[in-house]
Amino acid sequence: MSRKEENPRANIYARITDRIVADLERGVRPWVKPWNAANAAGRITRPLRHNGMPYQGINVVLLWSEAVARGFTSPIWMTFKQSLELGGHVRKGESGTMVVYANKVTKTETDEHGDEVERAIPFLRAYAVFCVDQIENLPDHYYRRPAPTIAPAQRLAHADAFFASTGATIRHGGDKAFFAPSLDLIQMPPFESFRDAESYAATLAHECVHWTAPAHRANRDLSRYAKDRSERAREELVAELGACFLCADLGIVPELEPRADHASYLASWLDVLSNDKRFIFSAAAHAQRAVTYLHELQPKPAEIGEAA
Repeated sequence: MSRKEENPRANIYARITDRIVADLERGVRPWVKPWNAANAAGRITRPLRHNGMPYQGINVVLLWSEAVARGFTSPIWMTFKQSLELGGHVRKGESGTMVVYANKVTKTETDEHGDEVERAIPFLRAYAVFCVDQIENLPDHYYRRPAPTIAPAQRLAHADAFFASTGATIRHGGDKAFFAPSLDLIQMPPFESFRDAESYAATLAHECVHWTAPAHRANRDLSRYAKDRSERAREELVAELGACFLCADLGIVPELEPRADHASYLASWLDVLSNDKRFIFSAAAHAQRAVTYLHELQPKPAEIGEAA
C-alpha cells in the first residue's frame, strides 16, 4: 500500500489522538464523564446509537468527550440520514461529531507459488453523528430522559453480584488497591475506607480490568509492567478506560477524582499518545475486550432462574 493510500487512515488516528492529548494537557480525562446532577438525573450509560445499542471502544471516549465539551445531556447519537428516517432534522448550523468504524475485508491474491491466498486488510472509516440535543422533531421517546434501570437501593447490590460472578479472588486490607499477577488476586482497602460505595465499586472495576490481563483471560502481556514505566502507563490507561466503560454499564457513577497513584501517569500518557497516534485506539480496544470478558462471566438468565 502506498503512502498516499495510507494517509486518510493515518489522519483519522492523528486527529483523534491530538484531540485527546489536548484534553489531557488541559487536565481533562475525556474518558471520565462528569456525572453532574443534571446528567445523573437520568440513566447512567455509555453513549447510545439511535436503536439503543451502546457504542464501544474508542467511540465511547470520543462521544463522552464531545458531550462534556458541548454540554450535551442526551446519551443518544445518530447520523444525519438516520435523523431524517426518524422524521427529525438536525438544526441549521449544528456540526457533527466524528466517530469511527473499524473492520477487515478479505482479499484473494496469488502468491509467489501461483496459489490463491486470502489476506485480511484492516480499514478504518470516519463518519459524523449528531446528539439528540442537536436534532428536532424526533419521536417523543428520544427526548424523554430514561428512567434508571436499577433502583438506587439495588444499585450497589447489583455491582457486588457482578464482581462476585467474575470468580476473581478479592481480599481486603491495607491502604492500596492492586492486582497481584503472581498470586492472581485483587487486593482492596477495606470498604469503609472509601468515601462512598460508588468509589469502592469504581476502584474494584479498575482492578478487575487488570485481573483480565493473563493469557487465559483477555491476554495482555504484563511481564514488563514493573520494570518499564511506559508499559506500566499503557496498562493503567487500559484499566482506567475499562473501569469507566464498566461503571457506565453497571449504572455506577465513576470516580470524579483521579486516584493519587495515577496522577504520575499523566506525563507518560501524554508522551505515549504524542509518539504513537494509534495507541488510544489500541488501549480502548483492549479495555473493551476486558469488559466484554467480565460480562461473559456473568450468569445467563436461565442459570439465574435455576439458582432461584
